[in-house]
Amino acid sequence: MNQPMISQIIFAFITAATIYVAYKLYSKVLLGIGLGKGDWPQDHPAKRRKQMLLIAFGQKKMFKRWIPGVLHFFIYTAFLLTQVELLEMVIDGLLGTHRILRHLLGPLYVFVVGSIEVLSVLALIGTTVFLIRRNILKLKRFHNPEMKGWPFKDANLILLGEILLIAGLFMMNGAETVLSEDHPFFPFSSVFGPMVFGSMTEGSLHFFQHAGWWLHMLVVYGFILYLPFSKHLHILFAFPNTYYAKLSPPSEMENMPEVEQEVKSMLGLLDEEVPMSEDIPEFGVKDIFDLPKTTLLAAYTCTECGRCTDNCPANITGKKLSPRKIMMDIRDRVDEVATNIRAGKHLKDNMEDAPISQRYDDGKTLHDYISPEEIFACTTCMACIEACPVLIRPMDPVLELRRYHILTLAAGPQDWLPMFTSLENNGCVWQIPDSRLKWAEEL
Repeated sequence: MNQPMISQIIFAFITAATIYVAYKLYSKVLLGIGLGKGDWPQDHPAKRRKQMLLIAFGQKKMFKRWIPGVLHFFIYTAFLLTQVELLEMVIDGLLGTHRILRHLLGPLYVFVVGSIEVLSVLALIGTTVFLIRRNILKLKRFHNPEMKGWPFKDANLILLGEILLIAGLFMMNGAETVLSEDHPFFPFSSVFGPMVFGSMTEGSLHFFQHAGWWLHMLVVYGFILYLPFSKHLHILFAFPNTYYAKLSPPSEMENMPEVEQEVKSMLGLLDEEVPMSEDIPEFGVKDIFDLPKTTLLAAYTCTECGRCTDNCPANITGKKLSPRKIMMDIRDRVDEVATNIRAGKHLKDNMEDAPISQRYDDGKTLHDYISPEEIFACTTCMACIEACPVLIRPMDPVLELRRYHILTLAAGPQDWLPMFTSLENNGCVWQIPDSRLKWAEEL
């Protein structure tokens, strides 16, 4: 069996193994997101498509900070365009061909591979700057308490992986420019290729060409398997997240059906009397099962860029609240529950027909991750929502967690209790001796 055939078999095996493992990893993520309540919104599809194209594809909100926005755009566009060459490399690896798309695309191919090199150099500049900002300049938002340990290492690993991707690509192209005169035009490799590889033997050139190809492909496959553990899952989930994101104004809070029905009943706005349920309802969010699927998707979409926390007035003034941490905590809790469910852990017996939210009980809730101090520090100013580049709303789960504390647990900050008492007795947040509506009695 010749060497190319052995390489094809090895590459086919690695590709099949990557697909299988990726299916297992991503299915767990999708299982976790599916634990949320409600259905995916289907209203206003045209508005949603426009929102997705502007925010996820067009990177509209990234440019509010133009320097990181431009650098991120270099990396993003390089990522998009290199998918063409990646497709070609996969086909070549499986079929034993070399640059199979060159004959199919003709002159367009030369433009594509040339553009990829230019964008790769720009992406390398952006990646280097991002590494400097995190590790040398040490921007504050990358060193908040929630970024200690794995989250900080995760960002660095991805940036270093991007450098390896670019190195593999230029190693392959550089060796090819010296090895063969019949190669596409490479704007940068045609210059540095002869400088680096010009004195090498033909055998060495073949080695470095194949080594660059294998390095690029193995890093890509490793990246695919790494994404479910990384904040960089947003490169996939930013598109569905921006599509399913709320179209309503950020300041619009959702009513609680039970409370709304009770108020309507008191005001005589119901056509018929609704029978009272014997079960005491739980208000707000106790665990991830009470959050919408869209919020769980948003948790996995979070880029951990910290713009929300950087703009949060509570965090700026030294309070414990960090909107970024809220989304990270939700994601960690979802991941923990999904892992246990797949392993068959903490599921109640003899309840196979019950919803998974009733069957699962590990003795913990989302409130074990997010403290009351964080929940009650939120001023509902919506700065976090305005700052997020992928339309995540950290304020929404904070309000729902707060509702659970106040309405279900009858808990809350002590200095809030007089306000609640006055509101319940007088319909007014101020402690006045008379009813709020007394002025209207003689009208």
